Amino acid sequence: MANGRGWDQTMSASQRTRSVFFTVAATTALIVGAVAGPIAAAYADDGCADVEVVFARGTNEAPGVGATGQAFVDALTAELPGKTVDVYGVNYPASLNFSQAVDGVADASNRIQAIAAQCPATKIVLGGYSQGAAVAGYTTAGAVPAGFSLPAGISGPMPASIASHVAAVALFGTPDDWFLSLVDRDAPPITIGQLYSAKAIQLCATGDPVCFPGGLTRSAHSSYKDNGMVVQAAVFAARQLGGESAAAAMETAS
Repeated sequence: MANGRGWDQTMSASQRTRSVFFTVAATTALIVGAVAGPIAAAYADDGCADVEVVFARGTNEAPGVGATGQAFVDALTAELPGKTVDVYGVNYPASLNFSQAVDGVADASNRIQAIAAQCPATKIVLGGYSQGAAVAGYTTAGAVPAGFSLPAGISGPMPASIASHVAAVALFGTPDDWFLSLVDRDAPPITIGQLYSAKAIQLCATGDPVCFPGGLTRSAHSSYKDNGMVVQAAVFAARQLGGESAAAAMETAS
């Protein structure tokens, strides 16, 4: 949601246009593990990083990880001195056509499975901002939401074995149930899957109309990149990665 634009400024459009994004995204997150092999070949590179951040940007942000995603990557890299950190921007439109965001759920799932197959020692940090937080959240789904049928060719969630490769999940400005009802009253809640919930952090700025109950402050939704929350998430992720964060080390030394 570049330049402060995004879901919080398009509520009226969302109310006029009933979106199927969340319904489809929640089910398309359940990607078959059998695709991991061929996907791995497509993503193969010459080396494997210690950590890879897979991040889904917000609405209207340019391809890549977006401003919040980049701030999070920078903060996390600073917390991991001596570690190599690769970054993957989830490939999806991030547009107001929310039904197309299902492409991001599939792409994030595919990328995670590819890393696990090609670089099994690489630890993955999954993240997202706003619409991207919905994409990332649904990617962790461990079951088909009640009342929904899987699309043709999808047979179940990512294999349970994939969860061990994901060290942390960091979500910023995740759409809450109230906001979901504006875009699709039948949308299932964004619930982090059981295999990922203990290693997930969800951050919501006070007054953010997308995630904060009764929030009316549009600027709050674009504040994550500089309100300290990316650093908070980076410290959490660094600890989940199995090492003492740089910030914690400095506190101990002082």
